[in-house]
Amino acid sequence: MRFDLTDLRLFLAVVDAGSITHGAADVGLSLPAASERLRDMEAAGDIKLLERGRRGVRPTPAGEALAHHARLIQRQVAQMQGELGEHASGLRATVRLAANTAAITEFLPERLAAWMAAHPRIDIDLKERQSTEIARAIAARLADIGILSDAVDTTGLELRPFAVDRLVMVGPRDHALAGQKRVSFADIAHDPFIGLAGGALQDHIDIQAARMGIRLKLRMRMRSFDGICRMAAEGAGLGIVPETAARRCGRFAKIAAVRLGDDWATRRLAVCIRSGEVLAAPMRDLFEHLAAPRGQ
Repeated sequence: MRFDLTDLRLFLAVVDAGSITHGAADVGLSLPAASERLRDMEAAGDIKLLERGRRGVRPTPAGEALAHHARLIQRQVAQMQGELGEHASGLRATVRLAANTAAITEFLPERLAAWMAAHPRIDIDLKERQSTEIARAIAARLADIGILSDAVDTTGLELRPFAVDRLVMVGPRDHALAGQKRVSFADIAHDPFIGLAGGALQDHIDIQAARMGIRLKLRMRMRSFDGICRMAAEGAGLGIVPETAARRCGRFAKIAAVRLGDDWATRRLAVCIRSGEVLAAPMRDLFEHLAAPRGQ
């Protein structure tokens, strides 16, 4: 069945009017043209849609089902046209934001919530990427704003401080290293691990292990830092999570958290745009909001 929007508008007009003549007039079609369209609709589906009588027409059960879906489609089309109209007139906009795992899970929800509530016509297209990918995306104008580690090559980008992301080892409180203030990745890299089910942070950790010539022994992958902490607390394996996540999870999971002493484990996150980029007002406003100083 291939019904176009004109077919659906005509069918609804006929059903609502109870007359093909009046329905055709409501949508600006001649009676012969309307009748031909209705016949073609029934032929295409090999089904009867209208009961024709001396007092007009009424829908068959199949026609009632078609009318129901046609009304849904009309509402969706109207909504689509309204939203596109808002974009065309500048009333609605979408900001493309790329950020790493820690920024998305630990910092952005709080930073974005109030701003989005205050800007109901601005949508955020959020992508999770590694910092190197974010830098390339901003430079190539594939994203409007990025949040990345300033340890990567940021040539051609305008940077503002965003947050400090410190990675920690989490494990059970009776772990041999639980009492240490710091631990190096080399000290734990051969232990069993609970990892993340994908994401930029897990890729970052895997890269560090590969540089040491080690393949991590991942016993299981979890979708959240909370899940990693719960598993680590019971001794299922060690985990590496942001310090903010470990602090939060420590309220309900009996974990020990020890900072990683490696340079790559303390990342200064920056919010960035392309140098010299003239941002539209909503994008500039969000950039300034994310770059606003906050206590660490």
